[in-house]
Amino acid sequence: MPNPASPPSSAHHRGIWLMLAAVGMFALMDAGLKLLSAHYPPLQVAALRGLASLPLVLAWALWTLGWRPLLRVRWPLHLLRGALGVMMMASFVYALKRLPLSTAYSIFFVAPLLITALSVPILGERVGPRRWTAIGVGLLGVLVVLRPSGEGMLSMAGLAVLLAAVAYAVSAITVRVLARTDSNQAMVSWLLVLMALGAGALAWPERVALRGEDGWIVAGIGIVGTLGQYAITEAFRQGEASLIAPLEYSALVWGVALDLALWGVLPDAMTWLGAGIIIGSGLYLLHREKGSVPMEAEHP
Repeated sequence: MPNPASPPSSAHHRGIWLMLAAVGMFALMDAGLKLLSAHYPPLQVAALRGLASLPLVLAWALWTLGWRPLLRVRWPLHLLRGALGVMMMASFVYALKRLPLSTAYSIFFVAPLLITALSVPILGERVGPRRWTAIGVGLLGVLVVLRPSGEGMLSMAGLAVLLAAVAYAVSAITVRVLARTDSNQAMVSWLLVLMALGAGALAWPERVALRGEDGWIVAGIGIVGTLGQYAITEAFRQGEASLIAPLEYSALVWGVALDLALWGVLPDAMTWLGAGIIIGSGLYLLHREKGSVPMEAEHP
């Protein structure tokens, strides 16, 4: 008999389609960031990312929640998330300038493994030997993508993606704590505000004047970033986390398609191999965790 406590099948299906749509939107946003990275410093692109989506996100937050709950938040954790957001976005943009989207995604897929590992010292959660083995295997997959020998040996771009994944994982841990008291709207809004202000201040001395032809890219980043955030929020609301979360790996398909369409490149065999190892480890962890998968409140 079906479990009466579980969402109906139609809600599951909507959650699946919403998650796939969210991943597609975020991939388009990342492609826009990669295009901007060719002309602007990473910190400036990070600031543009925050500013582009901020008006739409604030409108959504005020419409659905009002302004008072946005101010009654746990400021120390939000400030920490803001600093992590600047680090994450600047590192990811630095890497996007030098790596194909598909390669950056392959390395970044280690984030769920890092979230599980960090939940032990920070949240006091228990991780058994099978999960630690999956985490170790996933990290080996990262080494495969980074290539411990040859032309791609531990490139700065690859390490920058790894740094972005670490910042994302720590931010996700803070979401687990913040979600007990603060709304999703507050978490997303303040992350964008602090990222725009922080990255903007750091980028100011070396800022580059925005070219007129790049205005549409910035606007597009703001639109698809906001739509992606709304879609992923609804996906986790309507579907089970253990069913929805693995669909984030479909980003690799988008990365390959966008790399081919916009830059005429395809991942090599080592990238495919490493991505397969990392994704396999992540899927095993998601299977072991069932419905306890955390929902991050922002995508890089």
